[in-house]
Amino acid sequence: MQTSFSKMHGLGNDFVILDERAGHLSLTPARIAALADRRRGIGFDQLVTLRPACAEGAHVFVRFFNPDGSEAGACGNASRCVADLVFRQTGNRTPVLQTRAGTLPARIEQNGLVTVDMGTPKLDWQAVPLATEMDTLHLPLEGDPAGASMGNPHATFFVKDFSMLSHGSALEHDPLFPDRANIGFARIDSPESMRLKVHERGAGVTEACGSGACAAVVNAVRRGLVERRCTVELDGGILQIEWAENGHVLMTGPAATAFDGMVDLATYAS
Repeated sequence: MQTSFSKMHGLGNDFVILDERAGHLSLTPARIAALADRRRGIGFDQLVTLRPACAEGAHVFVRFFNPDGSEAGACGNASRCVADLVFRQTGNRTPVLQTRAGTLPARIEQNGLVTVDMGTPKLDWQAVPLATEMDTLHLPLEGDPAGASMGNPHATFFVKDFSMLSHGSALEHDPLFPDRANIGFARIDSPESMRLKVHERGAGVTEACGSGACAAVVNAVRRGLVERRCTVELDGGILQIEWAENGHVLMTGPAATAFDGMVDLATYAS
């Protein structure tokens, strides 16, 4: 079961990418969790698999898995990494990624940064999803967060400091979120910039969360806190997020390859 992999990251949010376009690999939740171990495995914030696309106009079907083996619907930083990988393999500067959250058009900019169209945010309580009907702009939790889905559920708290970060795990598992949630803590620095930390569902606090940055800007715009184009500073670096007038959210940032390697999947838990 020897297979090649690429270790990539977007602003320190790191991924192992496995290519299943030639045939499916035996990737059980237990095996994914074993691979995620940073001492006994490869280590990653998410595992990404590539399969042949079936959606019209898409170039690759992408799946995202958390370190606990559960599947995520979307990941912004990983999407940039996949777009960069496809570009380097094919020379296509405008690859289209098929995901469980929809198709994501991407563009490799002349400066090497990658822009991904993350689609339109889902703001209805059922789409986030939430446990009961409510206004997603003001969720009934201490700290008054706002909720949104970018293909995965997000709750954004607007804070003066990051003392609430330690509550991320408890908030992720709050009964309000039947599918759990990514928990963002955003400090607004100006109408064009914010500082963001995210406790990611199934992964904990990461250096960057692309979909979390998109959700934070969407929620901040909804509350009148920032402009529709906003710089988001994360622990790992900077993302440019634009909630365009057509409703789509555009995310621009770097993608980097750390190394390529081979792994024997048979040595990990099945």
